[in-house]
Amino acid sequence: MAIASLVLGIVSVVLGLIFSGWGWIGGICGIVGIVLAVLAKKSHPEQKGLCTAGLVLSIIGAALSIVLWIACMACTKAVNDSLDSIANSLTK
Repeated sequence: MAIASLVLGIVSVVLGLIFSGWGWIGGICGIVGIVLAVLAKKSHPEQKGLCTAGLVLSIIGAALSIVLWIACMACTKAVNDSLDSIANSLTK
């Protein structure tokens, strides 16, 4: 579970940084990674370092993915509103 948490943390960071439109998938991967890291830390205390790395990456990845996804959606909305405004001014 610790390795799965680490992998999901890496995936969530990559999806958050590179594919901001798919940030919600990175957010889900990060949340699942957080859960797996906590469960792994309780059940396998000998893998403490790997669990901690997975937990940190998953938290960073989930937060980053969600914040960048919200920013991407806000930019999309702003561009759409601007194009609508331009289209309305041209038809008048």
